[in-house]
Amino acid sequence: MNKIQAIRGMNDILPNETPLWQYFENTVQRVVSSYGYREIRFPVLEQTQLFKRSIGEVTDIVEKEMYSFDDRNGENLSLRPEGTACCVRAADEHGLLYNQQQRLWYKGPMFRYERPQKGRYRQFHQFGVEAFGMSGPDVDVELILLTARLWQELGLSVHVRLEINNIGTAADRRDFGAALVSFLQAHEEALDGDSKRRLSSNPLRILDSKVPSTQAILVDAPTLADFVSDETKTHFAELTALLDAAGVVYCVNPKLVRGLDYYNNMVFEWITDTLGAQGTVCAGGRYDGLVEQLGGRATPGVGFAMGIERLVLMLQELEQVPAALAQVIDVYVAVGDGMSAGAIALAESLRSALPTLRLQLNCGGGKMNNQLKKAFNSGASYALVIEADEQGLLSQVKLRHLGDESATEQVPIDELRCKLEQLYPNA
Repeated sequence: MNKIQAIRGMNDILPNETPLWQYFENTVQRVVSSYGYREIRFPVLEQTQLFKRSIGEVTDIVEKEMYSFDDRNGENLSLRPEGTACCVRAADEHGLLYNQQQRLWYKGPMFRYERPQKGRYRQFHQFGVEAFGMSGPDVDVELILLTARLWQELGLSVHVRLEINNIGTAADRRDFGAALVSFLQAHEEALDGDSKRRLSSNPLRILDSKVPSTQAILVDAPTLADFVSDETKTHFAELTALLDAAGVVYCVNPKLVRGLDYYNNMVFEWITDTLGAQGTVCAGGRYDGLVEQLGGRATPGVGFAMGIERLVLMLQELEQVPAALAQVIDVYVAVGDGMSAGAIALAESLRSALPTLRLQLNCGGGKMNNQLKKAFNSGASYALVIEADEQGLLSQVKLRHLGDESATEQVPIDELRCKLEQLYPNA
C-alpha cells in the first residue's frame, strides 16, 4: 500500500523548525503590540466573491491561483489567498470600522495554486497589519517605522531596502493604463509571453516584468507619475518628508505598482538580495476605497503583509538564529528502578513551583547509562538523577551538569527548588 504524503507545495513544519517560527512570530507580535495593534482572527474559507471584488477579477490570483469550489449548498467558496480583504470583511461585519480608528494584526495560512519553489508555496503563511480610519501620511510612516524596527529586532536591517511609490487613484491608473497599452501595442511583437497576456488583462503588471527585453521597451513608456492626481502628490510629498525626518532610507521606484487592484496612493516594498528571485519580504500600501468597494461605508485603510516562510529562510541564510533556540528543555529527569511514582510527583511539584522551567521526564524505563545518553542528546543543561537511598526512600537527588561530567552534586529534596531557582532565576 502506498504511503499518503503531503500535497505538493503544502509543507509540514517539523519540531526542529518550529522554534525558529515561534521566535519570529513572537518577535513580530511583541513589536506590533508595542505600537498598539490588536489581533484579529478570521476563517480560512470565504465567499469567492469577496476576492473577486477586492483583488480584481482579471488578476492572476483570481483567474489562476485560488483554491475555489462549490460546497454542498452550492455556495462558491475559496481558501483565502491573502488577508486584507478578509480583515476588511470581518471588521466591517462586526461594526469595527465606521467613524472609528482600528489598528489590527493577524497571522495564518494563505493558499494560492502556483508552481512551488523555494520560499514560495501553495500553502504559505503571512503576518499582516491593517490600520483603518486614518487618512493622513503619518499612519503610513508609522507602518514603515514598525517594519524597520522589526528588521532591527531580527538583525536584518542591513539586508533589506525600502522602495516606495505613488500609484495615484483608481481613475489615475485607468488613464495611465490606457496610455501604457497604446504604447505597448506598438511593440507587442517584442514583448515576452507573460507581458503579451497581461496586455489585455492587467497591463500595469507588465511594469514588474523581469525580462530584460521587456524592460528595455519600458524605458520609453509613459510613466505613472505623469498621471497621478495633485491630491495624491501632496500626500506622497508629506509622506517622504516624514520619512526623511525620521531618518528612514528609501528609494522611489516609479515601476512599483503592486499586484492587487485595491491599492491607491502610497505603496511600498521591503526587498532583499539574499533570497534570489523571491526578493520581496514585506509589502503593502493604502487602500482607501476597499471598504466601500466591499459594501461598507467609506473608510481609509493602509496595511502590509509579510511572508513568514521567506523571512524564516532569510534568518537561516544569514545565520541570524539565536543559539538559545536549539535548547528546547532545561532539565532532563533520569529515573531509577522503582522510582517512577516519586519521579512523577517530584517533576510535577517542580513544574508548579517553577512554571517556565522546561523539564522533561524520562518515560519508558531503561538503564541509567542509556537515560543519561538521552539527557545529553536532549540539549538540556542539567540532568536530575532520581534513585532510592539505602532505605528505599527519595531523600536527595543527583544534579549533574551535562556540560561538565565532573560537576555532579547531591541535593536534598527540600533544597532542590531553591537550587534550580539559582540556576534558572527567570523560571
